[in-house]
Amino acid sequence: APATHQAGLVWQVKQPLDVDAMQAGADHLTGRHDFTTFRSSICQADSPVKTLDELRVEAVDTLAGPEVHFHVRARSFLHNQVRSFVGTLERVGAGAWDPSDVKAALEACDRAACGPVSPPQGLYLAGVGYPEDPFA
Repeated sequence: APATHQAGLVWQVKQPLDVDAMQAGADHLTGRHDFTTFRSSICQADSPVKTLDELRVEAVDTLAGPEVHFHVRARSFLHNQVRSFVGTLERVGAGAWDPSDVKAALEACDRAACGPVSPPQGLYLAGVGYPEDPFA
């Protein structure tokens, strides 16, 4: 079986966000979909169809203030896919979008239906997992 990749994004919150609404929007994105809406125009992947195994949104209180953590897991990602998810879900959390608008954006298969792309600061590869340890 192929490897799975986990990406993480930590975003310092400047305004209160409804994390439950963000998770409701994120739930529309898990599974196998055509992610054209969330794909950069310069993406070089052969296909926009990917399987998203996990997209979990978590509120975390830190000494620096509240943060929203995004836990994303898939076999592979499209160019700017995670940043597009985060920017779109921020719109949901801020109340500008309804969680169902995320589903409509996904189904549009149109980059213009995507929310803003979040900045890259805070985005990191959290790990690569293999079904069997290739070094054992």
